[in-house]
Amino acid sequence: MKIQKLLKILTFATSAIALTTTSLWIGKQAYSWLPPQAAAESRLVDDLISFLVTLGAFIFLGVTGTLMYSVIFHRAKKGEIADGPPIEGNITLEVVWTAIPIMLVLWIAGYSYQIYEQMGIQGPNEHVHFHMPMGMEAAYAAPKDAPVDTTTEPIEKIDVLAKQWAWVFHYPEKNVTSSELHLPANKRVRLALQSEDVLHGLYVPAFRLKQDIVPNQTIDFEFTPIRLGKYQLTDSQYSGTYFATMQADVVVESPEDYQQWLTKAATRKPSPAKNQAVSEYAQADGWTTVAPAAPPLVNYPG
Repeated sequence: MKIQKLLKILTFATSAIALTTTSLWIGKQAYSWLPPQAAAESRLVDDLISFLVTLGAFIFLGVTGTLMYSVIFHRAKKGEIADGPPIEGNITLEVVWTAIPIMLVLWIAGYSYQIYEQMGIQGPNEHVHFHMPMGMEAAYAAPKDAPVDTTTEPIEKIDVLAKQWAWVFHYPEKNVTSSELHLPANKRVRLALQSEDVLHGLYVPAFRLKQDIVPNQTIDFEFTPIRLGKYQLTDSQYSGTYFATMQADVVVESPEDYQQWLTKAATRKPSPAKNQAVSEYAQADGWTTVAPAAPPLVNYPG
């Protein structure tokens, strides 16, 4: 009897270790399912997703493993049609299977809200300007070998105007306006977000950033791009007929290239930017809808 009990304990311990190891491995794979981490803050979201995948894998494998074990080793014998033993009520089991899900939900909620605060995302009802995300270091998750500005004051301030249906980016330092968002790598950036008409949403999947833009408000939003490349900015809120055309390129470049681009763009005369919504509206025959705003005048159309 003691040997059998010991074997059961060893089997349970081995299964628990294998289950935990497999779940952790699956959780690590979640990082490869996502776009490249192009902003320092993206590590926060990726860690949360990896945690949720690990937890989900543990529960899924644990439940299905238990079911398979029961089907294989505790199935009725061939020809047996008798009912099982009449077991009624188990207070301990009921407390356990109620308490564990409650604790898991509270754990997930607390962790998620912590990330929400650190990201500095503001909801539509928040009317204050936000500067530095709570608990967020200026260079969170940046590569160790990358030269990151660790000052709390943003290196660059950019005005962002969202309207039906275009993004307009203004750089006060050089008085440059662009339909393409250029950012210096490894330098903290502050965007002053404004909407000209309706509710919009700034969303860059590679940055893991999404911020609602509310009319008649200016929302300051900070982050630190850390990966060179071109990424996509889109409107995360349905803002009308042509909202799907409201996209813009986000170019992350070295501080030197960024300054060169800014200086070169400042020498150009403003001209109307290409706007897909305006083009489609002009070609529409008998389509009654909100007319897009006129194409913005920009120094750099992208």
